[in-house]
Amino acid sequence: MSGNLMKRLFASTFLTCSLFAGASAALAGQAPLADTAKDIPISHHDRVYAAEQFSNTVSVVDPADNKLLGVIRLGDPQPRNLSPLYRGQVLVHGMGFAPDHKTLAVVAVGSNSISFIDTATNSVKHTTYLGRSPHEAFYTPDGKEVWVTIRGEDYVSVIDAATFEEKTRIKVPAGPGMQIFSPDGKYGYVCSSFNPETLVISVADHKVVGHIKQASPFCPNIAASPDGKQVWFTLKDIGKVQVFNARPPFDVIKTIDTGPITNHVNLVHNAKGTFAYVTIGGLNQVKVFNAKTFEQVATVPVGKLPHGLWPSGDGTRIYVGLENADALAAIDTLINKVVATIPVGQAPQAVNYVPGAVTSGDGMANLQPLGETDQAVQFVLHPVGDTDHQPTSVSLFDQGLTQVVQASVSGLEPKKDYVLALSNHADGSGALQAIAAFKANPVGAGIVNALGPIRQLVQGEEGVAKRYLVIASGTVGNIGKPVQVQAAD
Repeated sequence: MSGNLMKRLFASTFLTCSLFAGASAALAGQAPLADTAKDIPISHHDRVYAAEQFSNTVSVVDPADNKLLGVIRLGDPQPRNLSPLYRGQVLVHGMGFAPDHKTLAVVAVGSNSISFIDTATNSVKHTTYLGRSPHEAFYTPDGKEVWVTIRGEDYVSVIDAATFEEKTRIKVPAGPGMQIFSPDGKYGYVCSSFNPETLVISVADHKVVGHIKQASPFCPNIAASPDGKQVWFTLKDIGKVQVFNARPPFDVIKTIDTGPITNHVNLVHNAKGTFAYVTIGGLNQVKVFNAKTFEQVATVPVGKLPHGLWPSGDGTRIYVGLENADALAAIDTLINKVVATIPVGQAPQAVNYVPGAVTSGDGMANLQPLGETDQAVQFVLHPVGDTDHQPTSVSLFDQGLTQVVQASVSGLEPKKDYVLALSNHADGSGALQAIAAFKANPVGAGIVNALGPIRQLVQGEEGVAKRYLVIASGTVGNIGKPVQVQAAD
């Protein structure tokens, strides 16, 4: 065979393979598409995105080598974002991607916006402003609409994906938490964060066609199985997951006890079957359930306060945002172990894995370095007299001279009043200075936030006498004894 003929044959074969790869790159047998679609092996063309609410960034990771490439900066940290002339985004939180994998839709809760980002160039194509406190966004499977839950009000905003303008609103119970779609595009499933009811909506005409009772009012996250048979949703306040039939009569199939601060759920289809992965923030774990038998098959320790998660295009990995560790954990789903931990921005919330997000070039355009102000300091609080158990993690997200304080609290008495406070003594004795008051949820857990120069106090910086974080029973006006104290350095 001549050299020229071999070259022509090689070129023809390469072109055929490239076209096949390009065609399959629009499909993946993982959420949110059907399990009959082709899986896509992990490559440098893929991207993992994390939406980070305190640095107001979207971190961009190459999963082929689990490397942070940089961040898309949608806004500034405090105090710059407090100006009345501020134009950036605040509390970057929710995220979804287009079926063609060319656009990322990123929700900012504090500035009531959704930013549409070009995945090839990392640039914002358009920003649409919406109603009070939007939470999550996702494209319909045909790519024509983007549905955004307006959690601060009582509707789902339906955006025209071509014009980026709101075309209609779907009335729902107050506080819609998140929406996701059946793989065939027939139904939209909308859970609630304020009312104990999930709705099923016909995508074709935006009409409500089903009602599912939630075991509690607080659902932050929902996922549909790739086989189109099940929908799973989390109940953060009571530490449960519920599963219902994705088709009429939309009846509840199973309720599973999962653990304190049950955050997000997603489904993975791999060589071993279909599995639901659930982030349990209060335990710093991801729990894995067989989607057929509902049996728990694995527990994966991942790091502090796991939140959002999304599978790779071939289902061999799932990426988890660690809210109180400013990192992504990559889990190998065939062995259910963390194989990489990648630093990202402050307090990652939603996570998306987008196969084929970058089809040419290095995909580095418009990315910025993480930056010094995106760093955080972590502490652990343990029960008084019990140093073997550490149920509460605290992160101080640096915002310059001040920090956003976030405590992932667990191990308390359900529905009781508590105070996050500062003590002059390591054992929590003496007078306490309150930082934030809160009530433990029905499983004795919760997320507590405050703002101030706390790092300088708890680290004893610049001649300041060192203080210690504690959790005490009672209220600000009547603080009781400490029940959890800061772990020794």
